[in-house]
Amino acid sequence: MLSGRTVAWILVIGCCVIGTGFAQNQSQTLADNWNDFLHYTKIGRFDLAKGYAQAVLQANPDPAELFKLAEANQQGYILAMKVAETAHDDELVRLTQQLLNIVDQGRFLRRTEPALIVEEIRRLSTTLRGKMTATRRLQDAGEYAVPFILDAMAEAIRNPDYEVKLSDLIEVLPKVGRPAIRPLAASLQMSSDQLRAEVIRALGRIGYPQGLPYLKQVVENAQSLELRSLAAESIRLIDPRAANTPAAAMFYQLGERYYYHDESLAPAKDVSFGNIWFWDAEANRLARVQVDQKYFHELVVMRCCEWSLKCDDQFGLAIGLWLASFFKAEATGLPMPEYFGENHAGALVYATISGPEYLHQALARAVNDRNAAVALGAVEALATTAGEKSLMYALGPSQPLLQTLTFPDLAVRYSAAIAIGNAGPRQAFTESRVVVQNLAEALARSGRQNASAEQWTEELAESYALRSADAMYRLAVSRNPVIDLSLAQPALVAATNDKQQEIQVLAAQVLAYLNSPNAQRAIADMAMDTGHEMSVRISAFGALVDSAKLNGNMASDATVNAVYALIQSTETDPALRAAAAAAFGALNLPSQKVKDLILDQAKS
Repeated sequence: MLSGRTVAWILVIGCCVIGTGFAQNQSQTLADNWNDFLHYTKIGRFDLAKGYAQAVLQANPDPAELFKLAEANQQGYILAMKVAETAHDDELVRLTQQLLNIVDQGRFLRRTEPALIVEEIRRLSTTLRGKMTATRRLQDAGEYAVPFILDAMAEAIRNPDYEVKLSDLIEVLPKVGRPAIRPLAASLQMSSDQLRAEVIRALGRIGYPQGLPYLKQVVENAQSLELRSLAAESIRLIDPRAANTPAAAMFYQLGERYYYHDESLAPAKDVSFGNIWFWDAEANRLARVQVDQKYFHELVVMRCCEWSLKCDDQFGLAIGLWLASFFKAEATGLPMPEYFGENHAGALVYATISGPEYLHQALARAVNDRNAAVALGAVEALATTAGEKSLMYALGPSQPLLQTLTFPDLAVRYSAAIAIGNAGPRQAFTESRVVVQNLAEALARSGRQNASAEQWTEELAESYALRSADAMYRLAVSRNPVIDLSLAQPALVAATNDKQQEIQVLAAQVLAYLNSPNAQRAIADMAMDTGHEMSVRISAFGALVDSAKLNGNMASDATVNAVYALIQSTETDPALRAAAAAAFGALNLPSQKVKDLILDQAKS
């Protein structure tokens, strides 16, 4: 058995050991922890590897410094990437991915740092080795290098003694490759013809088709014959077949590729944003706006469509694509970028004033793509302004709005039915039954939302129920010959007990136009139901008057007796009594009941 003194010494030694280990851990550098993480990962000691990974993360490392360490040990970095993708230890995967994310941040900072880019541009005119290294690093910087290369070219044009030779800059510009196309295309708006000429040559040498519409715009609009010739030659280098295609059509085609997220047009994958490039005429240089990648493509589509219309204001296809893209961008829920301006109108405003032709273009695209956001936006705009002729607009063999009646998304289906109902079509069409089915379904809130669509909220369901009731009321009042509302009678009868009083009233008013005993009895039951608000019951008696006038008396004896009893009672509210009496009279009953009522009140 250990003595008290022995136990005390053991505790002291233990504390010293723990303290020494802690001190050693504290003295570990970022490089030590990173390399130990890689080492223990390599030999399969994942318990220790995770500890060192946590030490790196807890140190809140500088991304640039961690990137340098990863760059210095390429085999270790490749191992870490493999672990993040294939390891069976979930915690190790999570920690490794966090480390790799920091490395990616460092890589991005390294290749986009303005001071470093300027330094590499200066190195172009040093030694052959320096030029090769600078070219490789400017290629790595990609689109971020372009503004600085153009700045240097402008300076070299102004100053023949500039430290970087113009010939070196001209040589390196196309070598930046495909990432340079977007900023180079934006820079074609510059005023310097000499610099524009070099940009045009660079786009041709880069050789990717996304530069074609910008070059064709120069061919069509540049005042300089030399620039037009250079642009035509660059087009020939990229694709000789494009020579006869108008710039407006080219911009539209490029916009479609962005709309469908063509992989070759995607922004860099190591960041969560993309860059929209502009030419700042006041500063006389390129400017960029960072936008979230969630709607980067859609924003570029809109710019392509705008350029298409600048080239040819009659190129209407660009309007439909622009509207569809704007709706797609808004569907992300992100605020629009700053360059839209503070008072920039929303997509629905532009859609509403666009006219049915362009809305149906957007709608046809949405139907084909099964894109609920675009379809709903187009349908709602059509519902606001379009009449029967506009709603039944045909694009080729199809009628986009009628196709949306069977769209997977509830909101789209219901909005389409409401739009058609409000337009009051007078010409028969095959889908008229589907219109009624959707209106009835919306009223009854019996639809089942497609699992891939946005959440179908109770608030949204209530809104569509009311809009559906209102659309059916308009159809009933206008005695529409195409939409047979009798198909919705079960939903209308059920709606007389709806939780929304406005829906109750509208349902009774619609039922009044149906030549059906069950419809008239449902109105009477609603009027007699003491559980309803007084105003609702009075409105129901008004609907019963309309029903009797339009369809005659179809009420049962029990109903007639109940109404008579209500009128006869001295305790009945005067307003309700008057409404009931009007309904009773409209039913055109035998005179005996009226005589009884007169005699019942007689005093002698």
